[in-house]
Amino acid sequence: NDLPHNLTEVIFDVQKTINALSWLVEEMERRFKTLAAFKVRDIFSFNKISFEKKIPPMPYIVLIIDELADLMAARGRELEAAIVRLAQLARAVGIHLVLATQRPSSEVITGLIKANITARITFQVASQVDSRTVIDMAGAEKLLGRGDMLFLSAESPKPRRIQGAFVSEKEVQRVVEYLSSKYKKERIESLEEKLKEEKESFEFFGEEDLEDPLFEEAKRVVIEAKKASASLLQRRLKIGYARAARLLDILEKRGIVGPPRGAKPREVYIKEDKEWEKV
Repeated sequence: NDLPHNLTEVIFDVQKTINALSWLVEEMERRFKTLAAFKVRDIFSFNKISFEKKIPPMPYIVLIIDELADLMAARGRELEAAIVRLAQLARAVGIHLVLATQRPSSEVITGLIKANITARITFQVASQVDSRTVIDMAGAEKLLGRGDMLFLSAESPKPRRIQGAFVSEKEVQRVVEYLSSKYKKERIESLEEKLKEEKESFEFFGEEDLEDPLFEEAKRVVIEAKKASASLLQRRLKIGYARAARLLDILEKRGIVGPPRGAKPREVYIKEDKEWEKV
């Protein structure tokens, strides 16, 4: 919590975590608009011209989730949707993800997440099944522990065996104290406000009375557009990605839109005004 470069204190609350992810998706989209305005393709090119034009550079952001399993158990769909979107696009604008779990199961590391996280590290695991979940092959079950690990990246078809260094708590504390004494803390106002929101996205347990107030508006938008996607709802309703993804889930559950079709927008099943008024 004392590190001056942290954008926020360490988050333990599930709702605040979802809100932070929603802010990060919005920040990613803001950055892409900035790159487009300056006609550059990535953060490296932008920061190069920012020095020449004497404008503030674009800082890198790293999101670290220490235990993915707990969050997936609580808000799996919303979390997966945000992680996948960030993993697909955010690297170009300097936003990176570090996801960790002690439970490398397919319920935690889903197929969509694994397909979009190309760099992976595994320490010693209990079985070949766990090893395959992380690096798509056996081997991690034979590691020796104490920092012995396998590293798989997009550049190599086979994992490399490497050794992680041990860092004691005292060493960590000394580094934190040094950085805290040299630099002042900075916070981003838009992120602080986002964390205070009680409901950016909604958790459902099947009850009909638990419904997003924007459901009717979202239904009208997709029917008029004759297609459905999270980005469409974000633009039209001025909401974050997590809430848009949740609205799509409700629309699918009600039979208004079809299932995901990869990069293509979802199909809309209801065509006429009279039809959707009955749904």
